[in-house]
Amino acid sequence: MTAISSRNLPLPELAKQTRRAAQQLAALSTEQRNQALEAIAQALEAAQADIQAANRADREIAKVEQISAALYARLKLEGAKLTGAIAGVRDVARLADPIGQVQIQRRIDDGLVLRRLACPVGVLGIIFEARPDAVIQIASLAIKSGNGAIMKGGREAVRSCKAIVQAIQTGLRNAGIDPAAIQLLTSRSEIAELLKLDRDVDLIIPRGSNSFVQYVQDNTRIPVLGHADGICHLYLDETAEVEKAARIAFDAKHQYPAACNAIETLLVHSSLVETLLPKVFNALQNVKVQLRCDERVRAALGEAYKLEAATEEDWTTEYSDLVLAVKVVDSLDEAIDHINYYGSHHTDCIVTENSEAAQTFMSRVDSAGVYHNCSTRFADGFRYGFGAEVGISTQKLPPRGPVGLEGLVTYKYQMVGDGHVAASYVGENAKPFLHEDF
Repeated sequence: MTAISSRNLPLPELAKQTRRAAQQLAALSTEQRNQALEAIAQALEAAQADIQAANRADREIAKVEQISAALYARLKLEGAKLTGAIAGVRDVARLADPIGQVQIQRRIDDGLVLRRLACPVGVLGIIFEARPDAVIQIASLAIKSGNGAIMKGGREAVRSCKAIVQAIQTGLRNAGIDPAAIQLLTSRSEIAELLKLDRDVDLIIPRGSNSFVQYVQDNTRIPVLGHADGICHLYLDETAEVEKAARIAFDAKHQYPAACNAIETLLVHSSLVETLLPKVFNALQNVKVQLRCDERVRAALGEAYKLEAATEEDWTTEYSDLVLAVKVVDSLDEAIDHINYYGSHHTDCIVTENSEAAQTFMSRVDSAGVYHNCSTRFADGFRYGFGAEVGISTQKLPPRGPVGLEGLVTYKYQMVGDGHVAASYVGENAKPFLHEDF
């Protein structure tokens, strides 16, 4: 078995090869797939020097091209970030196997049994931004869940992604598994072609701008799962405790501003503008966070802080940078209305000591993640105990939120009988169904 590259094989044929490899993968035992993940982790460890060299080359070119600070932060892969990503492969191996779980077991009649079992989706087509560590997460989840994956990373990370996929394919080969199960596309033109492969690709997961996700949805018959903008909010309610609120706001904006779960808008109750906001602003401006505020905030605190004027566009912008929009609201209802209107249904949080207000917020805010008194930065597959994630879905239908193993399986119905026919259950002397779960 040799690794297959889109450079020497037409994409439709590559997809067929990946489908065949995925079918073989789905038939493996839990132990065999876990052994494959261990082999991948070992291959990645052996290739760390090559991966880091490729990543340095990507970053050198990125500097010349002057990509945004947020994109550059996502691109960087070295040291603890790389070793943590490799450790994540082993974390996925330790997770419960989602394949083959019996969801329904029902006796339709004596000798006639219906089961619903979890099974792999098939072949995933995943298009993502300049985050080479995403390749490791996606491949790990795909192997564990018995799926093949065809990935297209951002051009900024192409060298890093190639080095990582080469190591992953080496690990698969060492485990006796067809390396065609995990593939990498490297040219932008291949995206449009990938979207046409509805016979061999079962699910598209795009990770990028709102316009890009919309482009994907408009140009494929393949089901699409994903999110566009990560416009997350933090609302400081009138009973918010000062130190707690300041600590959460600082973490949610500054801990990793390039992440899609960092807050982009801070809403504050009008009673707290002069008491709580100065504490929050002091911490944020110490780390050079740019504050774009509405007129009420600027009127109250403009002389003490350097505050830019917020525009309507700021309420719908994902900065992915050290920029924060700030708005005053007069009630919990106003905060909820603002979030549901301007937000992207990703992750939103209330800081309050009023349990009733917290419950109202958590029940009425229409987002995949709704939090009380904790940072939005917890919206992550690893932090949820999923081992990793292929992305975060903000759509209404499941899977929603961080998509881990459970989001990469579907189910099938199996029925076993002994000569049973449907005609026995209709007409004057129709047999009754038992419908007994066991």
